[in-house]
Amino acid sequence: MGSRRLAAVAFAAVAFFVAAPAIAQKAAPTPQQSDALAAYERALGDFKSILAERRRQIEAKEPLPNLPGQALYLARVAVISAYKDLTDVMPARIGRPNKFEIPPAYFDAEIEPLIDEYGRLFDLMEAPPASAQNSPTPFKDVVDLAVAIAGAKGLAGEHAEAAGRISLGLFFAETNGKQNVRNARSNTYMGSFQTGPSEDRSGRRKWEAIKSDIAAIDPHVSARDDKEQARARGTDHRFNHWTNVRNGLMNAHADLFRDIPEIVKTLPDPIDQMKLFELIQIVPTPTRSALKSGDLLNYRVSSPTVMKHLRNNSIFAFGRADRAKTSASYREILAAMWLFNRKFDKAMAKYAEIRAR
Repeated sequence: MGSRRLAAVAFAAVAFFVAAPAIAQKAAPTPQQSDALAAYERALGDFKSILAERRRQIEAKEPLPNLPGQALYLARVAVISAYKDLTDVMPARIGRPNKFEIPPAYFDAEIEPLIDEYGRLFDLMEAPPASAQNSPTPFKDVVDLAVAIAGAKGLAGEHAEAAGRISLGLFFAETNGKQNVRNARSNTYMGSFQTGPSEDRSGRRKWEAIKSDIAAIDPHVSARDDKEQARARGTDHRFNHWTNVRNGLMNAHADLFRDIPEIVKTLPDPIDQMKLFELIQIVPTPTRSALKSGDLLNYRVSSPTVMKHLRNNSIFAFGRADRAKTSASYREILAAMWLFNRKFDKAMAKYAEIRAR
């Protein structure tokens, strides 16, 4: 019995050492997988490097380059893109969910602290100027203005309230709900609703055209507007929270408030409604065409310029497969706006809080 047992043990050992190289060979990454892993590690190293550089410059009070957030933004896009390319060829690398609600195939939850640092740096680089005119009720201001404007456009009840909720979503989409911020990636777009000078002027003209209607619908909003208009006189209206929200809504979104009853039917999910109005901010012309088409969700865009604008706003921006898309339906575009979900969830919670008061 002893000799048989020793023979069996010896055979098993030999079998293990024979099989081990075969197992190792089977588990070895392919050249494509090795390339994807190396690309991700490079992108991650570059992201860490630019984060550290900006932090050092800020703490040393050194002059920052023009558009100091652009390099950070591109490095973050590169990290997410490289990780998606990696998980496409190595699905086993897909990990646990993350607090940013980014699909795990696009994001390694282990680097959450780097994204936290990214956000802190942008907060510093985009801090409002000393002359900014803050509001003590920035979220309520957005809702009050939007509901009053919707009323002037003929909406009432739940549809006017939908305008308020959607507009609060836009505030979070543009600035994470921070008022009067600058823009570390642009020298043009500023303020709570991130408008350019021409957009701000256009919105102001459109507001003046309905001001008498607003006064009849909501005297409180009209009185508040008179106060803020006087306060902002002689300054850049984009750095008065009230006037920038007002002008931003009037410039890009107010005319579409009339379509809210139909939009709500087509898109019953409030988050999708917010996404659609954010697309008015990003790609206004095709979005208006999609709304007029009678088949919003299946309306397809294929313009390279439109696809570029979508990618510049984190839609179809991450990984080779997404960036290779040359066209998309609005159903696909809304689904690809997952990076906005967390912002709109915050807007929904804040809206509920406002209305509960």
